[in-house]
Amino acid sequence: MTREVRTVVFDTDLQLEAYQFEGIMQKFPNHFHDYYVIGFIEQGKRHLVCNNEEYMLNTGDMIIFNPHDPHACEQVDGRTLDYRCINIQPEVMRQYVQEITGQDYLPRFTSPVLYQSEHVGSLHELHQMILEEQADFHKEELLLFLLEQLMREYADAEPPVSAQDVTIEIRRICEYIETHYMENITLNQLVELTGLSKYHLLRLFTRQKGISPYRYLETIRINQTKRLLEQGKLPIEVAAQTGFSDQSHFTNFFKKLIGLTPKQYRRIFNHEVNSKRIADDQS
Repeated sequence: MTREVRTVVFDTDLQLEAYQFEGIMQKFPNHFHDYYVIGFIEQGKRHLVCNNEEYMLNTGDMIIFNPHDPHACEQVDGRTLDYRCINIQPEVMRQYVQEITGQDYLPRFTSPVLYQSEHVGSLHELHQMILEEQADFHKEELLLFLLEQLMREYADAEPPVSAQDVTIEIRRICEYIETHYMENITLNQLVELTGLSKYHLLRLFTRQKGISPYRYLETIRINQTKRLLEQGKLPIEVAAQTGFSDQSHFTNFFKKLIGLTPKQYRRIFNHEVNSKRIADDQS
């Protein structure tokens, strides 16, 4: 019998989420987030694919995902995973970057994995302070120093869109999906937008974005559902508003990508309680 504990806290002072997963075996399929993820492996071993590159993660390794970095991971040794991370929305990251550098930009971290990073200790201390809901400014000090070091050592300013290796056809598909995600989008509609054959469209999109068009659509939907759940909307309402065929499909896919059910995630942002410990017994 394996006991999973999933703890998520939203820190209103720092305006970020802190996740702690203990004893999990869950496989996360290829997806992306619209926010930064900075985390570390507390115990365990995982196979990670990020931006079409493969990595083997071990205890003490740090990960950094930029917004829209496609990634997938799973256990490789049959043992459970203990993992901690903080999630920072781009608008919040921009404020911290402005504070640290005096410049208005979003950093782009150049490597998703920092093996046996010396910064894990600082991140662990910061994370623990957030879980314990400490209110003094030491946690903000830790965060600012940590971000400054990571940006100085591992980040470049984000390149302009025109410099990115994405063709106009693929940008057009992304824009269409981001605008019409709540509708029943068909592959034929995407073909009409680009003039490409179905097969060539799928191959080109996946090669340039690191994720298939349908997985891109589902990830956009999940990112939108998170915002609605944070506003207190019920999961059944959220599923209907974001294009999922039914609530069961929505719940299953949400947990597959986020690691929590929509109901569990919604409780994090309850006005009365800003944190929630969720324990599940699984055989």
